[in-house]
Amino acid sequence: MISRLSTLYELQLIDNQLDDLEELRGDLPTAVNELKSQIQTLQDQIEGKEFEKKNSLEKRKQNDEEVDRLKANLKKFKAQLYQVRNNKEYDALTKEIDHAEENIKKLEAETTALEDLIEKLKAEIKELEPQIDKLTEELKEKETELKQIIKANEKEEIRLREKREKVAAKVKKPDLNTYMRIRKALGGVAVATINRSACSGCHNIIPPQRQLEIKSSKRIFSCESCGRILIAAEIAEEVEKNIQF
Repeated sequence: MISRLSTLYELQLIDNQLDDLEELRGDLPTAVNELKSQIQTLQDQIEGKEFEKKNSLEKRKQNDEEVDRLKANLKKFKAQLYQVRNNKEYDALTKEIDHAEENIKKLEAETTALEDLIEKLKAEIKELEPQIDKLTEELKEKETELKQIIKANEKEEIRLREKREKVAAKVKKPDLNTYMRIRKALGGVAVATINRSACSGCHNIIPPQRQLEIKSSKRIFSCESCGRILIAAEIAEEVEKNIQF
């Protein structure tokens, strides 16, 4: 059991080192992701407006072609008025003329609205593009800064991760699952020691009887307040003395 607890604490010490390297990056990873998200949102907006603009241009073209066709028909109908032989033919032609003129008026109004929309979309796209350029430039700066930090600690991080992999392989699967669950829930520290009769993780007092049980190291105990795995100070000192970073 001592070996089991020692391995867990060794894993915690390695993760502490990795966490320290992660902290050197500060909020850069979050900033980079947020900038990428903002850029993607703007690009999606532009893409949507470009699509709408394209459809509007196509519709305007269709309207223009239809107006040309209707105007040609209108010219033909008006010419035919001079050739009618009775009121019935006259009424039919005037009805066609009225219908054509009404459709032309309707299509021309729609075309005017489409032109206004196209200009509006162009202006909105033009307004969004500089925002993307500005965010892209900021993203490049943040990514460069982040890469420099990662590069500076790359060898150390690789070495620690290789060491972590070897130590984690020695931890029993149930213990590792518990360790990872606690680590995720409590922000990194899953294994704590007893310091001045208290849990070093949450600083709540451990009852004397429980302290004796933890010191005996006969099984794994958890802090009743925070849930962290507790180990005796003697085990922690021995691991810290022998571990090599």
